[in-house]
Amino acid sequence: MSHALFSLNPDLKRLLDEGYLVEQQSGLLIMREVPYVNANRQLKIGTLISNLTLAGDKTRVPDTHVVHWAGEFPCNVNGSPIHGIKHNEGDFDLGHGVTATHSFSSKPDGGYTDYHHKMTSYANIVAGPAAVLNPGITPRIFREPENEENSVFNYIETASGRVGVGFLTERLANERVAIIGVGGTGAYILDLVAKTPVREIRIFDSDEFLTHNAFRAPGAPSLKDLREAPRKVDYMKNIYGRMHRNIVTHPVALVAGNLHLLDDVTFAFLSLDAGSAKHAIIEKLEAIGASFIDVGMGLELSEGSLGGILRITASTPEKRDHVLKHVSLIGGGAEDVYASNIQIADLNALNAVLAVVKWKKIRGIYRDLEQEHHCTYTTDGNTLINGDFG
Repeated sequence: MSHALFSLNPDLKRLLDEGYLVEQQSGLLIMREVPYVNANRQLKIGTLISNLTLAGDKTRVPDTHVVHWAGEFPCNVNGSPIHGIKHNEGDFDLGHGVTATHSFSSKPDGGYTDYHHKMTSYANIVAGPAAVLNPGITPRIFREPENEENSVFNYIETASGRVGVGFLTERLANERVAIIGVGGTGAYILDLVAKTPVREIRIFDSDEFLTHNAFRAPGAPSLKDLREAPRKVDYMKNIYGRMHRNIVTHPVALVAGNLHLLDDVTFAFLSLDAGSAKHAIIEKLEAIGASFIDVGMGLELSEGSLGGILRITASTPEKRDHVLKHVSLIGGGAEDVYASNIQIADLNALNAVLAVVKWKKIRGIYRDLEQEHHCTYTTDGNTLINGDFG
């Protein structure tokens, strides 16, 4: 991916052609082996790091003049700090193993025209004193990076890097997620999970994608799509496979005889009806030590308007004793309130969002003060109620 990106963009290609050791990693542009002088007037090597603003695989004008720096603060020949670029210092975790110790700020009149302009400007400021102390030393070393990034995305994920949360999203990198049922709520769950760097997404559903599904799922299928009546899993992969490379489809209903398809799953979202199949799925997930979230929706039409409850029930290896109180595994129990099967796209989406937020809380991305394992949202009172605290 990095080589293609550099070949397609003149500003990035020019950096390589001029001998700078540059690479793209997790939506960041990194220039390595930049010489500088430290406070003791010693020659050192540091790294410049900039976010990348892209339109697909094409660079745009840099949207910030700030860069990060991994190394000691660079100094003039006499050991005094280069105050003109001073911005912030600290321990910056930019994600995917990229860290920094400082950020620099130097904005020319009119800003930077492209990434060649930006990166070489900072490299010249930082490396200038080093060239005075040791004539001939330069960041232009004419050596290519050793490894190209292997990503689960078909194009570069620049969102987390630009807002500094890459170190959080990488906590999902080893996750193998199963989404069981991709009709209404499950389709919105897929929409959100496909935007994360999880290693694999397995989607399960034996049904066809028909016209009524189009009105409670994300996106807008064409009439041609609907006439072909594709399997739901195939229709969804055709959309989200454009973004995430590792979506594995299973056009089947999970039953006792094929539960091996869940082997190695680390997290699962259950968005399917109550019944013996759900019972078997939960037993399997518990047996392999996987955490999971079961979602439910119960709406009723009364006195000319809809009202009801959304439910999100989480189960982790540390806490599973509450699940049977809220999730009916054979029908005719706690899930009866959810049996009307009235589904509205906005509530499907909300149910999915609440489930994905809870997943990210379990994985340490969002702060989780209460550690609730059960939550309901009531439409008429706009009320969220937490329970079963871990």
